[in-house]
Amino acid sequence: MKTPFARGMFRATELTRSGKLHESTALIQTLLQGGPAGTDRRADAGTIDGAFTRLGDAATTPRVDTATRPDPGHRTAPAPGTARRAARKVGRGLGETLRGIAAGGMPGRAAPPPVPVELPEGARFLSLAHGGAGGRQYRLYVPAAAPEAPMPLIVMLHGCTQSPEDFAIGTGMNALAEAFGCLIAWPAQPQGANAQKCWNWFRPEDQAKGRGEPALIAGIVGDILRDHPADPTRVYVAGLSAGGAAAAIMGTAYPEIFAAMGVHSGLPAGGAQDVPSAFAAMRKGATGSARPGAVPAIVFHGLADSTVHPGNGEAVIAQALQARPDLAEVRIRGISNGGRRYRQTRHDDTEGHSIVEHWEIDGAGHAWSGGQAGGSYTDPTGPDASREMLRFFLQHRQA
Repeated sequence: MKTPFARGMFRATELTRSGKLHESTALIQTLLQGGPAGTDRRADAGTIDGAFTRLGDAATTPRVDTATRPDPGHRTAPAPGTARRAARKVGRGLGETLRGIAAGGMPGRAAPPPVPVELPEGARFLSLAHGGAGGRQYRLYVPAAAPEAPMPLIVMLHGCTQSPEDFAIGTGMNALAEAFGCLIAWPAQPQGANAQKCWNWFRPEDQAKGRGEPALIAGIVGDILRDHPADPTRVYVAGLSAGGAAAAIMGTAYPEIFAAMGVHSGLPAGGAQDVPSAFAAMRKGATGSARPGAVPAIVFHGLADSTVHPGNGEAVIAQALQARPDLAEVRIRGISNGGRRYRQTRHDDTEGHSIVEHWEIDGAGHAWSGGQAGGSYTDPTGPDASREMLRFFLQHRQA
């Protein structure tokens, strides 16, 4: 039987699809505040303190500051008009979110202007395409110091409003590929597929093997394996936010292709089935669906992320551990060179190889940890997610 929250979100879906955004906004506000789905009460200054802020590349989210709430037993009447102004402000934020989603995307801030990607002499950053009309364009980094033997291939899935070039600059992954001799593929999500250029991780048709966006991404891998010196036993996928959610889908849908996956500030596979459930998953966390085929996984998530709830990182870890109850847990605490404290939880096999890793970063928001300031959604002060992902990837390969 569906819970009242689930029934309410289903009703919000119908309202959004029918264009009744004001009604949908009011209903979602009520549900997130713990009210019954049938009520029609509006948000005010006493129920949600603060406003919706654009902090990341997936959606606007309400920040709830419980420390500033008045004690229930000592409620103070707001100044005349304060509650009404706060309600209108919160309503506008959620309304903008729903309008953007209804138009085909999870809203984010405006895309940064294109920045040229610097290349070392001899390296190539190819512009390629898969599938013709309805396919996907992508960039492929080929290092100057390419080894004669087939190279590992890493597929990097950008977040909302980002481009392959922006994501390449922000993660610094091309420089690591040059140092370690890897190919890096950067698929592009066009605005025609999603208004904010998000990968559509929340749509059922884009969550399964052999169809939708997963099939297109797998097709890009097939093209590269056919046309370039890539090692089919060492193919990996990683992404940020919506791209991280898409990477989790790829790692669970195609374990025969990918030897490992990296999910940064993302969500578990099957964490949502439509727009309102996506909003709820980002706001409160999701468990995802059972995916016994998950590959080895490394997960990064900032504990101050107010765009995608950190509990989603825990859910990705839980999916990856479903088929590996034999692993031993090892916990490590550290401080990055930039001063960020973090907790690394490893799950090792009997030979001491790390099969699943969870990096939780204190004070970090919705941004690529250890990223370069020239790209969007980066936190240069955190531990180096790109280097750690590459280290994790290269210890795994297909049997």
